[in-house]
Amino acid sequence: MNELLTLEQLVEYLREHSRFYNKHLEHLPQRGFTSGDIPLIDGNTYWAGSHDLAQWPVLTAPVDDALLFKTGGTTSQGKLAVYTHAEWQTLVTAFGKSLSSQLNGGDRVANLFFSGDLCASFLFIHDSLAHVSVPISEFPFTGNADFSGLAAAIRDYRINVLAGIPAQLLKFAAYLTEHNQVLLGVDTLLYGGESVFAGQLAIFARVFPNARVASIGYASVDAGLIGGSDRDCALGEHRVFDQHTLLEIIDEHSGEIIEECDRVGLLVVTNLSRRLMPLLRYPVGDRACWLEPAASPRRKFALRGRSAHSQRVRVGVMSLQTDEIHGIVQQVTGSDQWQIRIEQVEYIDQLSVTWVPDTGASAIEHVSVALRDALVAHYPAISTLSHDGLLVFQVQPCAATELALHPRSGKQLRVLDLRVYTSASQVGP
Repeated sequence: MNELLTLEQLVEYLREHSRFYNKHLEHLPQRGFTSGDIPLIDGNTYWAGSHDLAQWPVLTAPVDDALLFKTGGTTSQGKLAVYTHAEWQTLVTAFGKSLSSQLNGGDRVANLFFSGDLCASFLFIHDSLAHVSVPISEFPFTGNADFSGLAAAIRDYRINVLAGIPAQLLKFAAYLTEHNQVLLGVDTLLYGGESVFAGQLAIFARVFPNARVASIGYASVDAGLIGGSDRDCALGEHRVFDQHTLLEIIDEHSGEIIEECDRVGLLVVTNLSRRLMPLLRYPVGDRACWLEPAASPRRKFALRGRSAHSQRVRVGVMSLQTDEIHGIVQQVTGSDQWQIRIEQVEYIDQLSVTWVPDTGASAIEHVSVALRDALVAHYPAISTLSHDGLLVFQVQPCAATELALHPRSGKQLRVLDLRVYTSASQVGP
């Protein structure tokens, strides 16, 4: 277990041990500062040089006693998140204790998260389940389980809780529907890694009619703990991990810290237990709003979609990196003007990449096809999700006037997330 620091202790430690933070905090006074005085982390600057862990200036010590996981992107280009073993134990212990509120004694849990290729989700949930405060049994299937065998095992072993990524749970639900199967014994679906939307609840209800649907909790491999999930949390709602994190919601344009309820802003996390790869006022890429007054213990907040300036966009089981997409668009089209648009019709994600051709450019449709092929080659999950009926993917040229801009700053938005994140009541008993 790792020691939990105060904000002042963390800042002092980072100034002494991290070259990146020593420069990042050079204008911050030694004493008497608040979190609002600390500049936000710029993701590009933070991750610059991270491919060489021996020289990465963010780290506070050599990577000699650590767990390393990929944060997203392709195998060769995905960034690595680094934890000491003690930090990892602190993470899974806190998450497991929080997860206890979603489980009952005697639950039999199928872990359907993904493993391998430096993916953290399966191991994270596996280790967290070892720290829940109620007696449960885990069935570690992984996300690669054959659906026929999985359905049989759920019946044979009386498994009543399924935990996995929404896209995989929806894919399993589609298989059950296609084979006219209903699993009455499943009473809980715990999802993580992506939001579940209200329109998808009916899909689950057809084949899991006795199941309630709830978040397993909110964490990311780079940022660590972000929010816990209680029985009183509707879809998209979570509670702050007091003492472990300092969670803030800030105005995306002015940088003002938002304290009032129902005002949407950028979610920013400071982790108070991680020292090797520290996170100090790190934007996680999501937008959120408070649902309870300031100073409420374990204050509740609600997710409200991805930030328009997020570097990573989650669609089903796939993480899209905006810097990677920018490079591909530039290489194929020569254009710097492009935008990702994400919508959802029932349970199917609609993903489109629009780009602006130069005035007088020829063979525009041919270039769009080439861009589509390049994106699919870089993100093979596009083909997989499309084949499974979970994604509609389009690449289209557009006029510059058709690109959405920030309503106040007028800046071009890279990501336009139009999925509806408004909280919906959980379903089931």
